[in-house]
Amino acid sequence: MIRRWGGALVLALAAVPALAGLDTSPRPEPRPLPDPVQVARAEPATRPAQMPPALRPAPPREAVAMPIPAAALALSLRPLPRPERPFQTAALSASGVRSQPSNVLTARRGAICGDDRIRGEEIAPILSQVQGCGVERPVRVTSVDGVRLSQAATMECDTARALRRWVSEGAKPAVGQKGGGLVQLEIAAHYICRPRNRQAGAKISEHGRGRAVDVSALTLANGSQITVQGGWRDPAQSKILRQVHKAACGPFGTVLGPEADRFHQDHLHFDTARHRNGAYCR
Repeated sequence: MIRRWGGALVLALAAVPALAGLDTSPRPEPRPLPDPVQVARAEPATRPAQMPPALRPAPPREAVAMPIPAAALALSLRPLPRPERPFQTAALSASGVRSQPSNVLTARRGAICGDDRIRGEEIAPILSQVQGCGVERPVRVTSVDGVRLSQAATMECDTARALRRWVSEGAKPAVGQKGGGLVQLEIAAHYICRPRNRQAGAKISEHGRGRAVDVSALTLANGSQITVQGGWRDPAQSKILRQVHKAACGPFGTVLGPEADRFHQDHLHFDTARHRNGAYCR
């Protein structure tokens, strides 16, 4: 019995060095990963020629040149138009002041006759069966240089510009700050096809050509009025009325007031007719 156990012990001790040798035996180094560039450049292991005919890839087809229409070619060479901007951004000048594009300044709503200080609208040509009447390019003026007209006055643009100049350079300076300043012109007449002074057989009035406008009073900001009929000979108002009458001689070709004749006792008549000896002012 002791001999059997002893033999087994001897065999076990002999196997220990062999097992230890297995743990300490050299292990193979891991292979490095292939370089992707080198792999890409490497030729395939099997060339198409060496592959079986059934597995060989089909040869590439030759490209067929398709004709391109000339119209399509011309369109393809043109650059696409830029989309329109719904809003124009204000430009910043070198001085740092933000300015609007020029098209905003020239397209302000209501400006007519090429003058931003004349407000109103263009209207259709006025035709008349009466010889001498009618306006080819009339406008309906509602205000000039910030001063309202009591009624929209129809005239042609030369007359509208003359009226604006008279208000800016004559009427407003003459009134000054009296009553808060000039805010409205009382319009007694504008375009109307009739003879002069409504007298039968007389020549056609400049009113019938859209070249005349009559003003009966100046309305001030405080609601008071300087009327031609009541103020021409009134010491408190006469000076202003005579100044505005005189200032009209230049912008207008004809200026008539209460001292001209019996037909102009209650208004000032302005028209753009030209005379050989200059402006006719009475």
